[in-house]
Amino acid sequence: MNIRINGKPESIAPDMSIEKLLSARSIDPACVVVELNKTIVKKDCFGSTVLKGGDVVEILRFVGGG
Repeated sequence: MNIRINGKPESIAPDMSIEKLLSARSIDPACVVVELNKTIVKKDCFGSTVLKGGDVVEILRFVGGG
């Protein structure tokens, strides 16, 4: 199944949730905000939000600095 992640086309397994996508990329869900089709997804919905073909996902990481 084809989606876009951070502006790049990607192929993922069918029935993949946001939680599984983050896990497959070794991304800690506590350290990111996920936007799906221009809508921010609440962290408690990561496991139940299943991605579909054509979805656009933006994964935004928190960065500290001084």
